Amino acid sequence: MRLGDYVSVKTGKLDANAADENGEYPFFTCSVNSLRINRYDYDCECVLVAGNGDLNVKYYDGKFNAYQRTYIIESNDKNVLLVPYLYRFMEKYVERLRSDAIGGVIKYIKLSNITDADIHICTLDEQREKVNILDRVDALICKYQLKQALMEDIVKSRFVEMFGDPVTNPMGWAEHTLDEYIEFLTSGSRGWSKYFSDNGEIFITIKNVKNNRITLENVQYVTPPDNAEAKRTKVREGDLLISITADLGRTGVVSKELEERGAYINQHLTCIRLKKEEINPGYVSYFMESDAGKRQFDTKNQSAVKAGLNFDAIKSLKVLVPPRELQNEYISFVELTDKSKLAIQQSIETLQTLKAKLMQDYFG
Repeated sequence: MRLGDYVSVKTGKLDANAADENGEYPFFTCSVNSLRINRYDYDCECVLVAGNGDLNVKYYDGKFNAYQRTYIIESNDKNVLLVPYLYRFMEKYVERLRSDAIGGVIKYIKLSNITDADIHICTLDEQREKVNILDRVDALICKYQLKQALMEDIVKSRFVEMFGDPVTNPMGWAEHTLDEYIEFLTSGSRGWSKYFSDNGEIFITIKNVKNNRITLENVQYVTPPDNAEAKRTKVREGDLLISITADLGRTGVVSKELEERGAYINQHLTCIRLKKEEINPGYVSYFMESDAGKRQFDTKNQSAVKAGLNFDAIKSLKVLVPPRELQNEYISFVELTDKSKLAIQQSIETLQTLKAKLMQDYFG
């Protein structure tokens, strides 16, 4: 069934600069997140589709306004096509819209990309049932994601409980420069694109390092050369990685599993091998991601024409140093919460897989 035979489609009329952050009504643009505005031109239950850029889909029921490249889709007859069912269909169909989008730097779709969509319209009871099932799956995913966020907050709160505010240092811990604990310091390699491969060892870039973590999402694999450069930039368990260009101060610590797999860093990262018998690299990572650490990176960033840290700047970073036993206790707590977060993440992934299967079964 042709979607255009069951819906009416119009576009918003406003420029994006019409937004007012203190506005009373939602203002839908092509962004994933809506803005605010002080007047409304629409009052309806509808599905909104971004017409260019980040093609995304939203459901809304009420008063709102819309950007000129936002498509507003309403059901012609809610006794035939429920808007929540239409939303779920478009949530799946947006994959097709993204593949059909045209244009150069900013991709866009045409009205016909929406109206010519082939939709299966089942009975109202079936539509309600499918929407209800998907709503419940989404609610469970949201529940687990909130648990994840809570675990992150607990880790940060525990840091302050054990060590005090790192900015004001109410517990009077001794302050040292990082240089006092460095055994080995290097930055990553340039020009390794010729070693890129579809599998092999790992090439860690700045996008893989953030929030005290080294993630392997969208990771680049390499077949490294057998030379001094590769040996210098190959990481070991316990190495502290810090971003030194662009987004300064991202941190993460190399795990045993990552060392065993084999991993190297690119030029936007520095590898710091610390005296682990004196200071815990995990503790240093969390300290550098605290307000006290971020202020240091911001200060060094402001003093440079182009964001970047050299070795002297890295060595001069200051860190509060509580007893090693306390540092270890904190990292043990972090590792326990990591296990809980892993279980939560696995639940989220299972639910996301279920949702993808349901969407495929319902909408093809």
